[in-house]
Amino acid sequence: MREQSNVLGGPLQPCGMDPLTGFMRDGHCRLGPDDRGVHTVCVVMTPDFLQFSKQAGNDLSTPRPEFHFPGLVPGDRWCLCAERWKEAFEAGMAPPVIMEATHLATLEFVDREDLQSKVWAE
Repeated sequence: MREQSNVLGGPLQPCGMDPLTGFMRDGHCRLGPDDRGVHTVCVVMTPDFLQFSKQAGNDLSTPRPEFHFPGLVPGDRWCLCAERWKEAFEAGMAPPVIMEATHLATLEFVDREDLQSKVWAE
């Protein structure tokens, strides 16, 4: 697979290996041809965002073994849909972003300044 870029212009870094994230479940927020949800924003889960997402109809905290989905807890890194991140940002509930692991295609949906305002500080 050819190298993909992050929102900073460098090579896309891994987002999360435990739990294994990415639309292709390879640990990266890569953009692929079948990813209609554009799972390109690498985030760190927070309790507020998990609750927000659940109320919006996307329960990320409940395990779904039939889909090989372990359920997420605060602190987990995950490739989130760009439009869901934007929706959460506009509601004041966006989780922190790891810019080096967030795909460049995210900028088609989200302003760089908005992402930078929520950078994860380890």
